[in-house]
Amino acid sequence: MKKLLILLSLLLASAAALAGDLQYDEQADAKAALSRTLDAAKQNHQPVLLILGANWCPDCRALDEALKKGKSAELLAREFKVVKVDVGNFDHNLDIDAEYGHPIGKGIPAAVVLSPDNQVIYATRAGELADARRMSETGVYEFFERVSRLDRVGQ
Repeated sequence: MKKLLILLSLLLASAAALAGDLQYDEQADAKAALSRTLDAAKQNHQPVLLILGANWCPDCRALDEALKKGKSAELLAREFKVVKVDVGNFDHNLDIDAEYGHPIGKGIPAAVVLSPDNQVIYATRAGELADARRMSETGVYEFFERVSRLDRVGQ
């Protein structure tokens, strides 16, 4: 059964790659991308939204799609500098995950909000987004709207 799930995951990722629709760059230097995003955040005095996920993950793809349109896209563009980091099959960029308290421990996608000086403001350590495909667009927007307010109140 496990082999079947792995094969299915690989097929889904391959289909997404052929469609040119990969949300997570599996070849990216994630540390460099995060560093560049933190530098931009300092310049603009904005928090960073770090999203950890994988191309094989249906919930990661659903979250990515929900964040690309409507009020959620506007909110993210206005409130955050966003960086997405591929975690593969829970075997890539685990040092980044560990640095921010292991938010992928309860599933992916996971999110961490960082201050421009790289301090954790919020992290999804309870798997809050791990069922993203069942969240409505409104639910996704409301989640990130609540999270965006945390930085403003200094939490």
